[in-house]
Amino acid sequence: MTYFDFELTHCPVELSLDVINRKWVLQIICDMFFGKSRFSEFQEGRPEMSNKALSRSLRFIEEQNLIKKESDQYFLTEKGKSLNKVIYDLVEFTLDNNRELYNEETIIKAKEGFKKQLLC
Repeated sequence: MTYFDFELTHCPVELSLDVINRKWVLQIICDMFFGKSRFSEFQEGRPEMSNKALSRSLRFIEEQNLIKKESDQYFLTEKGKSLNKVIYDLVEFTLDNNRELYNEETIIKAKEGFKKQLLC
């Protein structure tokens, strides 16, 4: 990759997407910012998420050192917590660029709610 006056062996965007673009990864991490920590909690409201898919996703996220498992609970590592700004920026981008789906009050409240959970 030669966008700069030096060579990057691996594209940082591609490396990030290899992790966060996997099915359920961002949803699980976002759930953790909102207080979920147990296997069954990650499936709440997601009937299409099978036990097998969730197990695979949690194992992958753990292998990436974004979460750690203690007993029957999962916790964000410092590396996992560092995704807070990325998730908030995605939320803000989505709300700002899909105004036909949300009224102004909803946009303001959603941004405040996510900001409180992710950035404070």
